[in-house]
Amino acid sequence: MVPQRDNERSDHSRHCARVGLLLFGIYVLLYAGFIAIVVFQPNLFVLRPLGGVNAAIVYGMGLIAAALLLSLVYMVLCREPAGRD
Repeated sequence: MVPQRDNERSDHSRHCARVGLLLFGIYVLLYAGFIAIVVFQPNLFVLRPLGGVNAAIVYGMGLIAAALLLSLVYMVLCREPAGRD
């Protein structure tokens, strides 16, 4: 028989794995969008939407910001429950 504490940890681990895979999937879609533009519409990256900075740089910096944001979301959603040793 598995102690209650181990069951809670196992449930928490499964929850964190699901959250991690979901957030990874979101990032993969964002990155796939970048690659799709490079392959199918590279002329879009010539545009300069922000003060002379081309769209490729803006999108790339957005990918970096998205990675940081998604990691913060993961950190919040997968914290150890209060009262755990």
